[in-house]
Amino acid sequence: MVNAMVRKSVLLVACLACQNMTAFAGEADVVKVAVDAKSQSLYNFSVTVSHGDTGWEHYADRWEIVDNDGNLLQTRVLHHPHVNERPFTRSLAGVEIPDHIEKLTVRAHDSVHEYGGTVVSVDLKGRH
Repeated sequence: MVNAMVRKSVLLVACLACQNMTAFAGEADVVKVAVDAKSQSLYNFSVTVSHGDTGWEHYADRWEIVDNDGNLLQTRVLHHPHVNERPFTRSLAGVEIPDHIEKLTVRAHDSVHEYGGTVVSVDLKGRH
């Protein structure tokens, strides 16, 4: 009976430790954004994200481009963890940005915390 209780306690502590380890990875931060205008309304984005990916249970799973009103303009899905690549940079080509939008925000998302990390604002004023 005592052995069973000890095993349950050890298992509970191990489970809590695993949950806490995924929390240590923190939120996904956008640390750099490069924008290349291809035409008046088409852009290529290169975004660097920093996140302590621990594996499939906690990793940066996408970054997004949103306008000042919070409308989602485009998403770059990150299909796997980047455990051995920190920070990492991924690109997205052919993003259409309507002429009336002068400022964007690029934000990252992770599988545990969702949003909340550092974002980068991009000023497109005077792009024409």
